[in-house]
Amino acid sequence: MCGIFAYLNYLTPKSRKEILELLVVGLKRLEYRGYDSAGVALDSADGKDISIIKTQGKVKALEEEIFCRTNLDFESETQYHVGIAHTRWATHGVPSEVNAHPQRSDNEHAFVVVHNGIVTNYKEVKTLLQQRGYIFESDTDTEVIAKLIHHLWVQHPAYSFRELVEQVVQQLEGAFALCFKSKYFPGECVATRRGSPLLVGIKTKTRLATDHVPILYGKDHRPHGRNPEFPVMPRSESTSEFQPLEDKEVEYFFASDASAIIEHTNRVIFLEDDDVAAVKEGALSIHRLRRCMDDPHAREITTLKMEIQQIMKGNYDYFMQKEIFEQPESVVNTMRGRLNFQDNSVTLGGIKDYIPEIKRCRRLMLIGCGTSYHSAIATRQLLEELTELPVMVELASDFLDRNTPIFRDDVCFFISQSGETADTLMALRYCKSRGALIVGITNTVGSSICRESHCGVHINAGPEIGVASTKAYTSQFISLVMFALVMSEDRISLRARRLQIIEGLKNLDNLIREVLKLDDKVKELAKSLFQYKSLLIMGRGYNFATCMEGALKVKELTYMHSEGIMAGELKHGPLALIDDSMPVIMIVMRDPVYVKCVNALQQVTARDGKPIVICEEGDEETKAFADRALEIPKTVDCLQGILTVIPMQLLSFHIAVLRGCNVDCPRNLAKSVTVE
Repeated sequence: MCGIFAYLNYLTPKSRKEILELLVVGLKRLEYRGYDSAGVALDSADGKDISIIKTQGKVKALEEEIFCRTNLDFESETQYHVGIAHTRWATHGVPSEVNAHPQRSDNEHAFVVVHNGIVTNYKEVKTLLQQRGYIFESDTDTEVIAKLIHHLWVQHPAYSFRELVEQVVQQLEGAFALCFKSKYFPGECVATRRGSPLLVGIKTKTRLATDHVPILYGKDHRPHGRNPEFPVMPRSESTSEFQPLEDKEVEYFFASDASAIIEHTNRVIFLEDDDVAAVKEGALSIHRLRRCMDDPHAREITTLKMEIQQIMKGNYDYFMQKEIFEQPESVVNTMRGRLNFQDNSVTLGGIKDYIPEIKRCRRLMLIGCGTSYHSAIATRQLLEELTELPVMVELASDFLDRNTPIFRDDVCFFISQSGETADTLMALRYCKSRGALIVGITNTVGSSICRESHCGVHINAGPEIGVASTKAYTSQFISLVMFALVMSEDRISLRARRLQIIEGLKNLDNLIREVLKLDDKVKELAKSLFQYKSLLIMGRGYNFATCMEGALKVKELTYMHSEGIMAGELKHGPLALIDDSMPVIMIVMRDPVYVKCVNALQQVTARDGKPIVICEEGDEETKAFADRALEIPKTVDCLQGILTVIPMQLLSFHIAVLRGCNVDCPRNLAKSVTVE
């Protein structure tokens, strides 16, 4: 949720127009995260003040507002400059220009800040600042941060910009990523994070002198608690800072994720919780007030393998549409280098060393939210079959609410596309503190879940820009199937079953291409459904997860009510909804629960229902009960959910387009849910 993008150039001449274009494009790359207002802050034309431009609505509206201004002196050139920008998703205060970021410390714009996350103790801090004469203009929790740093600067004018930020973050509770700019510290930018992702991109004309940045620590390592009276905390040591080049011609990019940076540089540093990254006179330094037992001595400069083409729409009208049609390639990328079809072996390098320990565990726990939770449900039955272990599937938020008992011999899987999902990350820390083995299943290298897990599997689905997850779901599905295959590799009694599944995976990409050819039929189906207010989706067994995921996609994208119903529960209540005006989709495949699904199908038709059936190719018996049918290629039962979910993805997409909805950025939703 929200997006931070900041740009700093040092001894690299840029016009103000170029700087503003960089900031706007950076925000456009972050639009998929979800937002309702946007803003930028940059030096004023005379360099003595800070100009803030904010608008409610889309980045396009901000761009129009910026370039219709006549006082920004677009053509003037500067040797060094700091600009910060933000897309806001409202948490405290309604979407409005005054609540948009950047937030300022005072009318003179002494300090400005952009913020992702939530400050949970902002009311206490706000009360204390009001007692000291500060007047607040917004309803946000972010404004207290800007005013707090101003208050500390008034008290301690000798402090450096970075030291002031260190003092500020020690007074804050909650999860946040922050980026600061100040007219009193021209050419400097300070950023920090706690529980919300932030990375630094570095761009130089020649090769960097080092592949890491050393961490600098405070002189006083004793723990310090938060004090409402804003006490002075220990100052960090003054140590030589990282110099990327002798002439120091350098550009820095601060962003919430790599998609905003990749077109400029592929050299990035992923900041850890409580890192304070400061740029001064072209030099980057990373500070921490206290040293932990397992702290590394430096932050590695990572080379991203992402390509700019991966975050562009190409020939498609929408990112989601592109990502649905990328699934033949994304599922192959998930299996590449892991599944050897010559000798039928599966190797998951990220968890290989932990397999003996996992085999000795008392139970497996799969924990996630939304689509990631559905991928766990989709594979639970197979995991139980091939591991012969109890498998619990939990919604992360409910798991935390219940204070679920966790034991040292539990193995807990945390599934998240972004690797930053707040509820999932908090559940991870809860389980880790109780001694369980933590396995991360993510799509984002360097994410918090990736770093905080003992081991894990990167699903390799590629960047997913559309808020509604599609290819990440199928890649999570396959990753968990491959884990089940690894766990059963030494079981002679399961050998035939393993070979059947591996054979199914071998041909999966071609079968997905066959399903995608149904796009025109699905589009015609959407035309008959988009005016309804509700849609029921029914199935059971391996396809129950498809019903839940399909219903979620319909809700996310079309704003229709939709419900995924276990077909076995039909006569325990949901059957009361069935009549000739209630649209119903039923998934009926030739699998172990086929007879039971046909029974449910007959119950629907007996109540004047007109079910749309997703069935196997050539299944005339099932089609006889259907009003309309979509025929899907046959594969092994436990993989059928990958094929049956694709028509639901396409259907929700086409209904959303017909209803005039924003497909890539549905209202009220965000791609990376970094707050509870």
